[in-house]
Amino acid sequence: MCGIAGFAVQNGAARESLIHSMCDAIVHRGPDDEGVHVDGPVAIGMRRLSIIDLSTGHQPIPNEDNTVWIVFNGEIYNFQSLRQELIAKGHRFRTNSDTETILHLYEEEGPRGAEKLRGMFCYAIWDTRKRQIYIARDRFGKKPLYYSHTKEGLYFGSELKTLRVHENLDWTLDNEALKLYFQFRYIPEPFTPFKNVTKLPAAHWMRYDLATGKLEQQRYWRLPAPSEEDPSKFNEAKLCEELKTRFDEAVRIRMLADVPLGAFLSGGIDSSSVVASMALQSQEPVKTFSIGFDIPEYNELPAAKLVAEQYKTEHHEIIVHPDSIQLVENLVRHFDEPFGDSSALPTYAVSEFARQHVKVALSGDGGDELFAGYDSLVDIEKFKRYDALPGFVRGILRGAADAMPYSGRGKNMLRVIGQPDGLSRYFEHNLVSYYVRERLLKPDWMMPADAGFLQRMFAEQLLGEDADLFSRALYFEAHAKLTGDFLVKVDRMSMAASLEVRCPLLDHELAEWAMTVPKQLKIHQGRTKYLLVQALKDRLPPKLLTLPKKGFGAPLTVWFRTSLRAFLHDHLTSKEFLGRGMVSEDFVRELLAEHDSGRRDHYHLLWTLLMLELWFRDWKQPYRVPPPAPVTSN
Repeated sequence: MCGIAGFAVQNGAARESLIHSMCDAIVHRGPDDEGVHVDGPVAIGMRRLSIIDLSTGHQPIPNEDNTVWIVFNGEIYNFQSLRQELIAKGHRFRTNSDTETILHLYEEEGPRGAEKLRGMFCYAIWDTRKRQIYIARDRFGKKPLYYSHTKEGLYFGSELKTLRVHENLDWTLDNEALKLYFQFRYIPEPFTPFKNVTKLPAAHWMRYDLATGKLEQQRYWRLPAPSEEDPSKFNEAKLCEELKTRFDEAVRIRMLADVPLGAFLSGGIDSSSVVASMALQSQEPVKTFSIGFDIPEYNELPAAKLVAEQYKTEHHEIIVHPDSIQLVENLVRHFDEPFGDSSALPTYAVSEFARQHVKVALSGDGGDELFAGYDSLVDIEKFKRYDALPGFVRGILRGAADAMPYSGRGKNMLRVIGQPDGLSRYFEHNLVSYYVRERLLKPDWMMPADAGFLQRMFAEQLLGEDADLFSRALYFEAHAKLTGDFLVKVDRMSMAASLEVRCPLLDHELAEWAMTVPKQLKIHQGRTKYLLVQALKDRLPPKLLTLPKKGFGAPLTVWFRTSLRAFLHDHLTSKEFLGRGMVSEDFVRELLAEHDSGRRDHYHLLWTLLMLELWFRDWKQPYRVPPPAPVTSN
């Protein structure tokens, strides 16, 4: 696991001092080693967190005649079999690393080589013969890549920090992208807060031609559409056995490491299943890490302990307290852009805690997106009856919702029912609602009321209109939201602690198979993740299966009324925040008052606004490497 950076200039020679500065900006991603290669107008570099081939895996790595060079961030789990195929074709290896395997695969197959990789990755290759830089990103976008394509050249890196050190890049804000933040609580790819900086989308490669200055980009993989077949054609018992086999293989290949390895254990079905599989395939006790809070309804330590005791893991627990404002501020510095998912806080806490014992941790991310774990997907069936309403009736309901006061009960549901189609209804029900944004934002900061623009924006991540609504919504969750929100959170927060996190449930072969499972076997009689639970329930404590589903979050509802109240109010009522011309001062104060009184719980929206203001303030400051934030434990 590493961080990568690089640039190519159209005129003149690359400055070695600049590539070193770019790498220094992401030292947290790779504290073990640094390597750079400068070749005329091109420079590439990396920071390395050594996991595999500790002695000979130094990067950048060249081919046999030093005409092709690579820097790589990630892990390839099938590199050994690919290596043997490449040796048989005459390629000679200097190292035992997965990095060199990618390099020779590129020589053999060009951009199509990415299709053979099983793992998480973002890599950059400088091909001196073609005078081209080639960059590829993994299928789900577990590993990030930002870039700026200018008249002067191409600049790229794993985080925005790598570009921030360049004194001549244009950092004009992209107000259209910031509008999206208010709707999603993150900025979806390929957008960033800046007009001239872009994210390379997941499952894409791009190629920069130094001679012409042109940039080419192409998608190389797409998740298959969810199956809409008749479930009676499937044998549930056989599907369960196949799922168990595929799941165990995905876990097993991610247990390869030359450094200490463990697992996050939240007490949920997904992480508990990963730990169970690890324990059944390991001769040594699995190292497990759980965090909790001193507020019972947010504390999952008892549930996690059930699994730890059943499998006799080497279990570590920590209680997190809101003792340090620095912990909150550090989140902003590591994301580099507004990011309003509050589960980033416990993700960072558990990553920093686990890093004290291991360098690699497995997680349960991906189960909800591939096996339908969200209650919102259950709601789709409930909302289907509204499709029968004539269009003019739905228009009347939307108008009635708009006419009702903010405090009116049922206002949000009326707007949901009144949407013109099912997918628009899904968006309105599960994103920041229109009527809240209408009150919160100044008119210039509002996105269109019609959710059709979202369908156009996410055309790459949505199925055609002929597909079942459940399939379209699940596809959106597995493509756009997973990549833009959850995997960003996991990457930045784990890398902030110099910890590598691996996600077995997001193995692309397992994911492709999961899409062949009919929806009736994913959600059955109102139960989410039905097939996954049926396949793995015999490995889990019976009591765990009866517990209600909890999100992985911090008790911000309580903290915003107690220990973090002053910090929250100071920022959201400040002249700086209110003077940016984005939000209504009266409504912000109303949100704070309602939350303080307990009349309504606005922690999601308040956290979203707080992260935005902290980001604005931090971005104005000169760049500095964030110090580690302390996490208080018992």
